[in-house]
Amino acid sequence: HVIAVASGKGGVGKSTVAVNLAIALARPDAGGRRLSVGLLDADIYGPSLPRMLGLARKPELRDGRMVPLDAWGLKTMSIGYLVEDETPMIWRGPMVMGALEQMMGQCDWGPLDVMIVDMPPGTGDAQLTMAQRVDLAGAVIVSTPQDIALIDARRGARMFERVGVPVLGVVENMSYFCCPNCGHRAEIFGHGGAAAEAARLGVPFLGEVPLLAAIRTAGDEGTPIAAGAPDSDAAAAYRAIADAIRARLKRSPQSGRN
Repeated sequence: HVIAVASGKGGVGKSTVAVNLAIALARPDAGGRRLSVGLLDADIYGPSLPRMLGLARKPELRDGRMVPLDAWGLKTMSIGYLVEDETPMIWRGPMVMGALEQMMGQCDWGPLDVMIVDMPPGTGDAQLTMAQRVDLAGAVIVSTPQDIALIDARRGARMFERVGVPVLGVVENMSYFCCPNCGHRAEIFGHGGAAAEAARLGVPFLGEVPLLAAIRTAGDEGTPIAAGAPDSDAAAAYRAIADAIRARLKRSPQSGRN
């Protein structure tokens, strides 16, 4: 099952959700079964996986194919593994599409149960390439609660629907903030907007993730919170979303195209 994690705009924490969701999916379920999970960074212009996963080495070649890097129970690939941190990717659309196709089809992924694709923001060439050339099981839309973000999330959801990709649901990121000192809850960006938008679109609401400094710190340090603090409230939020996606996938036919 290839799942696109997408957003209509940048800055909503999509990559953080994608990474922690992939780790949560790779953990044993209630029955003790583990999924083999891949994580592909499809954001060519702004790759974030190397920093978030704590990786700073290049992938090896095996029989002419790149070998994805292992991290936190995942097989991962990103253009960021191949270029220096400060190298700008000044590429036109065809080069971007070629890089995506190489990372999907010319890497030795091995057998996977699920591949999470961290999509670039927006509704451009990368999204169309993935939708038209990859048998996507569905898309997860990430948004923050405020109206200006939900407008773009709506565009993202409609784009996938138009190309025949089901929307598995909506995630509300940065849903609320709890003060670590006094426990006071503040809904900085509003609250419940993503759930309302999911109902408006007729798709499931998969869950909410709080705005926590620990999530940001963990990503910056290369130890995603779902792996580094699996008993935390934040990790529990990602597990709940992963469980909801597992349930959706069980009701869907598995992809047969590689």
